[in-house]
Amino acid sequence: MRVTLALPRELGPSEVSRWRALQESDPAYDNPFLSPEFTVAVGELREMVRVAVLHDGPDIVGFFPFERHPLGIGKPVAAGLTDAQGLVCAKDLEIDARRLIKDCGLGVYEFDHLVSGQPLMGDRAERHPSPIIDLREGYEHYTSFLKDNSGKTYKSTLAKSRKLQREAGPLRHDYAVTDLEPLRTLLGWKTDQYRRTGRTDRFAHQWIVELVERLLATRTDSFAGVLDMIYVGDRPVAGHFGVRTRTTLAGWFPAYDTDFAKYSPGLIHHLAMAEQAAASGIEVIDMGRGQKEYKEKLKNGELEVAEGRVARASAGAGVHWMMRVPVRKARATVMAHPLLFRTADKALKTYGRLRSVIPR
Repeated sequence: MRVTLALPRELGPSEVSRWRALQESDPAYDNPFLSPEFTVAVGELREMVRVAVLHDGPDIVGFFPFERHPLGIGKPVAAGLTDAQGLVCAKDLEIDARRLIKDCGLGVYEFDHLVSGQPLMGDRAERHPSPIIDLREGYEHYTSFLKDNSGKTYKSTLAKSRKLQREAGPLRHDYAVTDLEPLRTLLGWKTDQYRRTGRTDRFAHQWIVELVERLLATRTDSFAGVLDMIYVGDRPVAGHFGVRTRTTLAGWFPAYDTDFAKYSPGLIHHLAMAEQAAASGIEVIDMGRGQKEYKEKLKNGELEVAEGRVARASAGAGVHWMMRVPVRKARATVMAHPLLFRTADKALKTYGRLRSVIPR
C-alpha cells in the first residue's frame, strides 16, 4: 500500500467522489464528521489539516483525515469537536496502523471518538457507548418505544409542551433553515451554557464560529448543515445545529433559552427535531458519546466509539504520553464512578456560577 499526503483543498473531484463512495459503501462510516465536505471545510480554516490518500496499485482504497501538530502529534480533524473519527477505507483492507502514522509523518495519533471496527483501534483502546435515536422504523415506532421504556419522560414532555403553549403562545418549529440570525441566537445560548456550567466556551475561538457558519451554508444531497429552532409566537425557545449525511444527523450544538427552563424546552425540541428529521429521510440521530441525562431519556439504541492512541517509538510519542495519558486515565476514572462524576460536575457548575457574576 502506498500513501500520499495532501491538503484538503488539493483533493480533486475524482478523489472527493471516491471518498464519498467509500463512505457510502459501509454503514459504519455513515456519519457527517467522516464526510469529505467536513474535512475540506475545516481545512480551509486550519492549516494543520492533512489527508492521507491510501493507494493499492492504481486504485484509491482509503482516506485518513488528520491534524498534524508539533512534535509529530496527530489528532482527528477538528479534535475536541467531533463525535466520529478515523479512516474511511475499503472493506477488509489490511492496514498496519503504526506504518500508516509513520507514512503520515506522525509519532502518535490520539483519538476519543474512533468509530467501531477501525484498524487504528487496537486492543488497549477504551470503548464507550454513543447513544442514538434510531428512526429506521419511523417516528411513530420511536415514540412507541419511548412510551414503553421512558413513559414518564415522554408524557411529562408532552404535558410541558401543552403548558408552554397555554402560557406563552402557539409552538412553531422551523427545520433546516439557513438564516444566520437564529444560528447566532443559538450560539449565544450555547456560550451562556458553557459559562454557566464551568466549561470552556468553544465559540470563543473565531475559527469554530466561522466553521459553523460555513457548514450552515453547505447543502448537498450527501452532506449539509442542519439548523432548526422551535418558537412560541415569534420568540425562539430552543434549537440545534448539526450536520448530516443522506441518512444520519449528528447531534452537535443543542441549546435553549433558560427563561423557559421549567418547560424542559430541550426535550420538547428534540422530539420535534426527531419527527422532522425522520420525515426528511434521516434514519439515525447520533447524539454522541457522553453522560448527559437527556441522552439517556431519548436514546433507543447505541453505537460504539473508542478512545486511545496509536504510537511508534519517537520523542513526540513519549512527550505525548506524559502530557495526555495520565490525564485521560484520571478523567476516565471520574466518568466511570457516579459519585466522583457528580462531585466534579457540581464543582464545575459552582465555578460557572461564580464566573457568571464576575465582570468579563
